[in-house]
Amino acid sequence: MWLTTLQHGFFSTLILLSISSANAQEIIEVGKFSAAGEGKTPPTGWEPLTFPKISKHTHYELVKDSGILVVKAISEAAASGLTHNIAIDLNKTPILHWRWKADDVIQKSDVTRKEGDDYAARIYITFAYEPDKVSFGKKFKYNAGKLLFGSELPIGAINYIWESKTPIDTIVDNAYTDFVKMIVVESGTEKAGQWVKESRNVYEDYKKAFGEEPSMISGVAIMTDTDNTGETATAYYGDIYFSSE
Repeated sequence: MWLTTLQHGFFSTLILLSISSANAQEIIEVGKFSAAGEGKTPPTGWEPLTFPKISKHTHYELVKDSGILVVKAISEAAASGLTHNIAIDLNKTPILHWRWKADDVIQKSDVTRKEGDDYAARIYITFAYEPDKVSFGKKFKYNAGKLLFGSELPIGAINYIWESKTPIDTIVDNAYTDFVKMIVVESGTEKAGQWVKESRNVYEDYKKAFGEEPSMISGVAIMTDTDNTGETATAYYGDIYFSSE
């Protein structure tokens, strides 16, 4: 009798452990800013993202906000970002999580025009080139682009943006190239000055935006830019991570 009870308890424990293991959530930390050091040095693994024709850059600094370290961005008619090269398989960890705060929106921001391609806050996701997942037409355009911009050109990118007036969940081509899709996550001033937690299924967003299966993520960047509108913006970025659910 005692042996039967012991066996029953043993196998019940094994079943519970199996269920727990199957339900364990996988997490990939991309920007653990809260564990970084205060100051102007970029967080570990992150580096400046600049553009050849833009000489004035956004200022980034690790500061404490409500006792938690975050990245503060100040842009005055400027543009640059912070980027982190990282490989992420969206089949395993498709959900992107982050939090951000914008003091205000860009008044002249307009996702449809080059002159309005400025945002108080954006999360920039780039994707690696995997030929077997790319249509012939896109492959041709990509190879032509490599001749101009070099071999490290990503096959595509998604920008999650805080816009001024475009409805939330709008997906449109970037004003400069259809290799980049803009997805409006926040819009307007209703939440300005507040920390906002966000989560997006990047796998599903990519399929909606590009109409094909996503390749591996190759990098994640944050950017506050005002070079096109000449305005001023201040934004804050909290920790960024991907999860399996």
